[in-house]
Amino acid sequence: MAYILTVARSTILALFAIFLGASVPAAAQQIADSRTALVTVADPRNRVIVDLGPDDFVITERGQPREILDARMADYPVCILIDTGAAARESFDDIRKAVAGFVERLGQRPVSLATLGDPSTMVATFEDDRKMLLERLQSLTVNPEGDAFALQAAAAVARPLRDAGSRFSAIVIVAASPADASRDRPEDLAAPIIDSGAVVHAVVNRAAADTPLDGAMAAVRRLSDQTHGQFASIYSPTSYQVALNRLADRLASEMVIEYIVPPRSAATDIQVGVRIPGARVRGLGVRPR
Repeated sequence: MAYILTVARSTILALFAIFLGASVPAAAQQIADSRTALVTVADPRNRVIVDLGPDDFVITERGQPREILDARMADYPVCILIDTGAAARESFDDIRKAVAGFVERLGQRPVSLATLGDPSTMVATFEDDRKMLLERLQSLTVNPEGDAFALQAAAAVARPLRDAGSRFSAIVIVAASPADASRDRPEDLAAPIIDSGAVVHAVVNRAAADTPLDGAMAAVRRLSDQTHGQFASIYSPTSYQVALNRLADRLASEMVIEYIVPPRSAATDIQVGVRIPGARVRGLGVRPR
């Protein structure tokens, strides 16, 4: 019996048009398209389940069953944006250590690293190996007169993420302050991020629980909610590691499920189920292919 969890319409906000991949036979390409769902599965004790295959899932759209082609662990690209501005002077060693630990826990997926400066500086690209990225991370220093431009930097890396050709991607912002000096209107900067289809995560040191987010950082939080990312407010530098460890655990639990749909069909009323009694599925997004 399939235990079904509805994937809300809000998970489909970042849909964009691309063609069916080569994993489907040529005959099927003429009569069908495909979509990919990003999900996590947990047992009744809330323990993550990852040892699953295509036959373990059930997907319907508007009540119609869909044929599942593949189910596997997610390995999409991740771009990390690190704060090297003046606000990070006292906590930069903690930030750098936490980011290094996070990178090492990401497995073999593509990872890039950039700063939150103006302009955002690309420290390591997806083509650079992990050792080089970690070496360049260790060589970073704080600009004692610099500001952080989190939303602006996220918009700048959105295009490379989109051009990477992955169905899913993620932007991880690590900020030393809830202040954001991004100059353009938040809605203008958010547009390319949404178009990229990236999931936005953020770890922000707010120093105190009553410290407000400014306009641009508040927009980062809205983007995180909209893209089903994690926005973690922390209140001490030692918590960077804890927050990034939790994010690494989430990324390690995500699965992608590719399934066939009729040509030009709308992605509405999507339900994802798993054939494990008591298990729960959390839908994190759907992309066409």
